[in-house]
Amino acid sequence: MKFDLGEVVMTRGISNLMETDFALWIHDCLQRHGNGDWGDLCEEDKQMNEMALKEGERILSAYKHDQVKIYIITEYDRSITTILLAEEY
Repeated sequence: MKFDLGEVVMTRGISNLMETDFALWIHDCLQRHGNGDWGDLCEEDKQMNEMALKEGERILSAYKHDQVKIYIITEYDRSITTILLAEEY
């Protein structure tokens, strides 16, 4: 991992998906996030994440699979990482 994820939490929408075939995909996305693979972000947002790693700012990743888009957000102090559906943002 490139950085500490802290406590990992999820919204109700993600929790509901964890009971489906999306569970492995969500787990994979969390691993990608922690390893610095920011997913489906534009280059500018990816650069902001790289700066956030150095400066202790919030980190955001986005991933899309079929019609499902999720965000993973790690707070600036690395105390908590939240997984949520795009429509829950």
